[in-house]
Amino acid sequence: MQSHDLNFRKSSYSQGRTENCVEVADLPDGAAVRDTQNRELGHLVFSGTEWSALLSTVRAR
Repeated sequence: MQSHDLNFRKSSYSQGRTENCVEVADLPDGAAVRDTQNRELGHLVFSGTEWSALLSTVRAR
């Protein structure tokens, strides 16, 4: 799947800043994530299980 085929969004927590941000696109069973400063490098794909585990870990910190 190509990055240009996905609907990426930046977190509202970014508040318009461009440094240290990632964008997320919903997938049928998971999510794709990319760096806003290096979009040309592509994106990482997480399965639904992997995405849930990542979010749980981040929220716990």
